Parts: sequence; structure tokens; C-alpha cells
Amino acid sequence: MTKPILYGADYSVYVRIARMALEEKGIDYELVPVDIFAAEGIPAWYLELHPFARIPAFEHEGFRLFETGAIARYVNEAFDGPALQPADARGRARMGQMTGMLDAYGYRAMVWDVAVERLEKAEPDEILIAGGLSKAETVLEVLTSLKANGPWLLGDQLTLADLHAAPVIAYFVKVIEGQKLLARFAEIRDWYARVVERPSFVRTEKVG
Repeated sequence: MTKPILYGADYSVYVRIARMALEEKGIDYELVPVDIFAAEGIPAWYLELHPFARIPAFEHEGFRLFETGAIARYVNEAFDGPALQPADARGRARMGQMTGMLDAYGYRAMVWDVAVERLEKAEPDEILIAGGLSKAETVLEVLTSLKANGPWLLGDQLTLADLHAAPVIAYFVKVIEGQKLLARFAEIRDWYARVVERPSFVRTEKVG
């Protein structure tokens, strides 16, 4: 079988989600670097893989995908290895609700409005950070309310919901405000402490 190719950058939350799915399935893959923030701009060839010039994109034996959720579901279903989606319809629906919530309400607030603003701006916008923290608090409250009993977000089975949430929260807790807020949500804090020990998390962590 031809090795699948993932296009993107190791700093990207969404590239990391896809990489974690590949790692959890035990798939040998190639990561082709694509830096969407490069000074020279997006390579023209990449627009054939992702017309909106975002990352990641994915290719496997001539089949191409973009959008992380679609890539992760394909990886789960197309390859051998542990199942990363619940077998029942309600479990899959809950998984989709969690990943959708993180995309719609968590990523921008936690990553850009809080972490990137605090880490990369010489004069951070404190109003933007405060608003991001407020939204992040709601996300963590809802994630707590949706979490099933057991070690993972959906119970005893590690799923794509865990792999989606972990890189978002990993970026959020790069800053002290994120660490303090997460500490207030014991169930999610303890879940995060478990997920960071996964080999898939460790192997996809950006160095430097």
C-alpha cells in the first residue's frame, strides 16, 4: 500500500489532529511541509490540493482530501488499527458535536484570541484575550457536561473527539491564563493529563 501523504506544518493545530489520527492507527505516513505563513506565499502547486490555501491536505493512492474532520474519518475507516469512532449512532453524533463545537467556538478563542495574542504580539490586545477566555470558559463548561464517564471524552474508547480536542487545548495551555482556566475544570484537566501521555501526542509535538 502506498504511504499516505499529509501536507502541512508541524505548528498547526489541525495538522496535528490529522497526524494524531494517523499515529493512533499505526500508519506510516509522509508529512510534506507547507507553511501558509511563509514570506513567499502559498506555493501554486498546493492550491491544487487545497483551493482555500489552508492546511492540512491529504493524499492516498490518488485520492485527495482537505478539511481535517474528513481526513481523520477517512484515516479511521480506510486503514486497519483501533477504531477511533463509536460503533453506535448516538456516540458518533456526540463525537461530531464535540469536534464541531471545538471548530466553531473553541479554536479561534483558545488558540488565536488567547494563546497567539499573548505569545506573539508585542502589545497584546487585552480586550481580545478577555473575550477569548470567556468563550473558552463556555467551551470547557460544555465539554465537561458532554463528557461521558471513563478516561476519554466518550467513555472507555479513545475517539477522534479526543484527538481533536487535545491539540487545541495544548495550544491554549501554552499561556498562564489557559493553564489557570483549565485547572478549574477537573474532569477535563485530568483527561488532558492522560491524553498528553499518548505516544501519538508525544510524537506530534513541535520541537523548538
